[in-house]
Amino acid sequence: MGARLARVKRVVSARADIVGSLLRPPELLEARERYAAGDLSAAGFKRIEDRAVDWAIGLQERAGLSVVTDGEMRRESFQSQLVEAVEGFGEYDIDAWLWGEWHGSETVGDKTTERPQTLGVVGRLRRRRHLSVEEFVYARGRTERTVKVTLPSPSMYANLWSPELSASAYPTLDLFLEDVAQILREEVEELVRLGAEYIQLDAPHYPLLLDPKTRAFYEGLGWDLYRWMSRGIELDNFVIGDHPDVTFSFHLCRGNQGSRWLVSGSYEPLARRIFGGINAQRLMLEYDDERSGDFGPLSHVPENKVAVLGLVTTKTPRRETRQELEARLHEASRFVPLERLALSPQCGFATSIIGNAISVEDEEYKLRTIVETAEQVWG
Repeated sequence: MGARLARVKRVVSARADIVGSLLRPPELLEARERYAAGDLSAAGFKRIEDRAVDWAIGLQERAGLSVVTDGEMRRESFQSQLVEAVEGFGEYDIDAWLWGEWHGSETVGDKTTERPQTLGVVGRLRRRRHLSVEEFVYARGRTERTVKVTLPSPSMYANLWSPELSASAYPTLDLFLEDVAQILREEVEELVRLGAEYIQLDAPHYPLLLDPKTRAFYEGLGWDLYRWMSRGIELDNFVIGDHPDVTFSFHLCRGNQGSRWLVSGSYEPLARRIFGGINAQRLMLEYDDERSGDFGPLSHVPENKVAVLGLVTTKTPRRETRQELEARLHEASRFVPLERLALSPQCGFATSIIGNAISVEDEEYKLRTIVETAEQVWG
């Protein structure tokens, strides 16, 4: 028991962290297409997936990370594993995760994708298999480092509830999200039973509430801004449950697809309720450029939590320096003491199979720079 608690303490205090996804290798992307077309067997596809996970773990180990993920190699998108593992969601494709008004640099430009009209849960949810257990068990067998498992926040799936299409299965959004939360809670319990020590909930929908257009969509489903923060966090805490041996992190970003983003704005309107309300020890916060505002909202981070600052962008090849990152960490320490700060990328490198407009070399450089900066700052 003492050794396990010591490992938990190391995870809680890890200075260099990773959000989740990595760029998918071309072999894996091609295999996904062949498997979908029926030109590749399930066994053949799994072997290629396994190789991609091995590659992802190797890249993170070379960079020096003590916490690694499987790179989300087995997922179409960071939140797709629920609909793949659970019956009841009806028609969907990758556009279920890509719709919105996306903003980008001059290089990638803006892009608007409409929400699919057929999107909506149509039956009562029934789990066919676990969501992420395969990911964890395989990755754990390939590394001696701590494996972080990423899961979506339950209220992210409000996007998949439709007043028109879902009423016969779930008359209200609350009833639907309660079932989603139950499935995710059971997933956490199974991961913990199997020895998972670090689990992350991804919750980008909260910062989306900062933008009037996206907030109007979410409020149109029946919850106002304050109910999203109160009921939403209640569901997140239900998923987390009571597992004192496990470290939980909570990731808040502003959209990340194809090097584009959805909204900008300070965390201030959300910070007091969410930072203090979520039962996670680590807050993964996006701070790679001006769209995230200043560090002032960090003053709301409770004393028992670590703020993991996503100072390194995954959206462009720009190569941050250790000196630049150290300066920003010291700037942030005006609001949270340095001993309660850590460093990470601002989001995943490939939130879906599309991936961001950077190279694998850029990806590895950025992760190595995070590790080297953490060693320089904290020793």
